Amino acid sequence: MKTDIRQAPSRIKRFWKTLGPGLVTGASDDDPSGIATYSQAGAQFGLMLLWTAAFTYPMMVVVQEMCARIGIVTKQGLTATIKQHYPRPMLWLIIALSFPAITLNIGADIAGMGAVGNLLIPQVPSWIFSVVSTAVLMYTIISFSYRRIASVLKWLCLTLLSYILIPFLVDTDWALVLQKAVVPSIQFDRAFLLVLVGILGTTISPYLFFWQTSMEVEEGAGRNLVVDKVVITEMNTDVRGGMFFTTVVFFFIILTSGTVLHSAGILNITTVEDAAKSLRPLAGEMSYALFAIGVIGTGFLAIPVLAGALSYMVAETFGWKEGLNKKFTQAPGFYLTMIASLIIGLMIDVTNVSPITALIYTAVLYGVTAPVLIALVMHVCNRRSIMGAFTNSLTTNVMGAITLIVMIAAAILFIGLWVME
Repeated sequence: MKTDIRQAPSRIKRFWKTLGPGLVTGASDDDPSGIATYSQAGAQFGLMLLWTAAFTYPMMVVVQEMCARIGIVTKQGLTATIKQHYPRPMLWLIIALSFPAITLNIGADIAGMGAVGNLLIPQVPSWIFSVVSTAVLMYTIISFSYRRIASVLKWLCLTLLSYILIPFLVDTDWALVLQKAVVPSIQFDRAFLLVLVGILGTTISPYLFFWQTSMEVEEGAGRNLVVDKVVITEMNTDVRGGMFFTTVVFFFIILTSGTVLHSAGILNITTVEDAAKSLRPLAGEMSYALFAIGVIGTGFLAIPVLAGALSYMVAETFGWKEGLNKKFTQAPGFYLTMIASLIIGLMIDVTNVSPITALIYTAVLYGVTAPVLIALVMHVCNRRSIMGAFTNSLTTNVMGAITLIVMIAAAILFIGLWVME
């Protein structure tokens, strides 16, 4: 028994080391924009949408696992794989849809960080927080090595634990929570369907596909890894752990807003600033501070992922040198793309473009892109000429097909509801 107790810390340490790209990818999915979506879901519908956590988890895992496997086996990013094996117009279509979607997402996240920073320190205007945050991100991305950036991002994931603590600081009906978590509740009205589709779009975002694939390439750079079952198993552990982490966090954000805000009659949350403001008088200073710190932490985590995913896409499209493991002088196009996306995102904030408007257009573009990319990823993973012995299993194909159908339906539903508004 004593041996088991002594071994526990080393087991936890080994598991923590195993977690890498999957953990960062998953945690970055809970960005400030995602937090706003989950907060609105809880505020408007209480605990009705808690079941979406268990519903989306296997879909997130299957897509990210396929993307990670592509990176490990091909040793190149998803864009490079598409460029090599598929018609060029398809590649240009994906870039044309992804560039504005990702920059709008970056802008909304920068705005969220600035607004929450202003709430914590009212004497400092939100735009100054936004400018300083963007400058810090630029410096970090350009100056730090990949290993250091990956390590920082990995530890930033822990800031999301703040959302798990909040429900334990307020009066929570855990029996009702369990019921709503396992028994789906659905309303066939426009408001409910929009929020449901928003959750699907937030959890299964196309930029994560590109980042996950490229990070597996970065992880393997210089290590001369022989791809075998052990490597694939470790990758699966990482992906499942990362996606589980993000699912737990989004579950608790809905739980917090559903328990605190919905119960108090606050039904309309459009930004993370609204959520934090509403939470403060109802749940106390501690809950408010934890919520705000989580927003800022996940912003610093998610924005490099968004900008990095875009840089990998553009660099691979034009054949530029790429990689966070390279210095600025070795891959100028890669880093300049990242800088440009951050500046454009910052301009969206300082020019007072509504973050909600930015998120609506982002959702439309993601909704159109996601099904196309999922279909492409599945096709790649079933081609033996590309994946060799590591093509999809029957289980992966079935789950992938279900995910594809769900995302196609969500895209059609969202665009239909948006047009009819």
